[in-house]
Amino acid sequence: MSQKRIIRIGLLGFGVVGQGVWKNIEKNRQALEFRLGAQLDITEVVVKNASKPREVSVPVECYSTDPSRVVDNPEIDIVCEMMGGTGEALELTRRALKQGKVVVTANKALVCEHGEELFKIANENGGHYFYEASVAGGIPIIKTIREALVANRFKLIFGILNGTSNYILTRMEREGLSFEETLGDARQLGYVEADEALDLDGIDAAHKAVILAYLAHGKWVKLDEIICEGIREVSGTDIEIAGALGYKIKLLAVIARDFEANKLSVRLHPALIAKSEVIAGVDEVYNGVSVTGDVVGTTVLIGRGAGQDATSSSVISDIADAVFMIQGAPKPVISEEDEEVYRQLADGLELAVPADLAGRYYLRVHVKDEEGVLAKISNILAAHHISFATVNQKELADGTALIMLTTHASNETAVAAAKAALTAESVVVAAPVSLRIFEPSD
Repeated sequence: MSQKRIIRIGLLGFGVVGQGVWKNIEKNRQALEFRLGAQLDITEVVVKNASKPREVSVPVECYSTDPSRVVDNPEIDIVCEMMGGTGEALELTRRALKQGKVVVTANKALVCEHGEELFKIANENGGHYFYEASVAGGIPIIKTIREALVANRFKLIFGILNGTSNYILTRMEREGLSFEETLGDARQLGYVEADEALDLDGIDAAHKAVILAYLAHGKWVKLDEIICEGIREVSGTDIEIAGALGYKIKLLAVIARDFEANKLSVRLHPALIAKSEVIAGVDEVYNGVSVTGDVVGTTVLIGRGAGQDATSSSVISDIADAVFMIQGAPKPVISEEDEEVYRQLADGLELAVPADLAGRYYLRVHVKDEEGVLAKISNILAAHHISFATVNQKELADGTALIMLTTHASNETAVAAAKAALTAESVVVAAPVSLRIFEPSD
């Protein structure tokens, strides 16, 4: 019987995900090594504080505070970067890839903001960069698009990519809780990032949308080039009215390509989506992604989008691909040949401008409860070629009222201008809130 090759792994960072990788490799070691035909040996674990108590037990000799024991160690076959952030993690990833190393990451911010550069460094130096765990936790969406659906061109990819915001919206809908009440529970359960803006302002999910846009269409998009809105302005009233109209409110990433016009739209925002849509039924901390290809039609993937086990599962999946590649299998990562295909995919592709983004909208306008208010709002919207589809009104105890309306088809430019005009109107108490009505057939 031949001796199994030993694959040595070094971990940069040993937080929740890093500990999950160690725990689940140890838990399933026998089956995993049988499938891979290799022995996995995590020999180095780089941390800031080696004496900090942790959930998993690691031999003390494995710990170090020196990243060079992983990055510059010729005996390390696979570098797992799980530090997070785009500072030291970027410098260490660059250094490892320049040495031709295999790097596995769960760092969506790093891939989103520096992926183009890092893939280039990897290709120029014989390194390899794996990033399955950077999007949608345990859902294998990157492998699905890159491998299983490789024969397709993708007209539409949309879904829920942040479990924390989905948990908050689910609790608000089911229990009638306010945003602040639900956020408090989410904090206690440890669902919210230390930097809460990543979850609540949509930044985390937007990073993932940018990665999926590149994977599907070969074009890197910057965050400041796309619509990125979080869930802070969504109220219980919005959720209630949406429900009465047959919708749920979800924080959606939407990547849509018009192949005839050769334009790409990448956006992340809360939206009303029909209850009959599969993605609308994805609740709690789960993620769901719908992928529409020109060959296969629509495929939907649903699973845990965050948490130790879900994310570490994806990291270990990338480790497995790296092990197969190290042992001679074709590499499942972006190569120089792939880069040429991606350049062709993105050839002439332009980002859609706001006027290109058409659809229906939901508006909530807080007004003084006076005679003729609805007529004034109607006139302002009509001046921007926006017409009502439905109207609801709710009187408040302080003598003001909320007017909730849905529109017929309009576009981003018209709605933004109408909101500015409404804000300047004396009968409007606060800046209006708008949500898009997402219809996959748009």
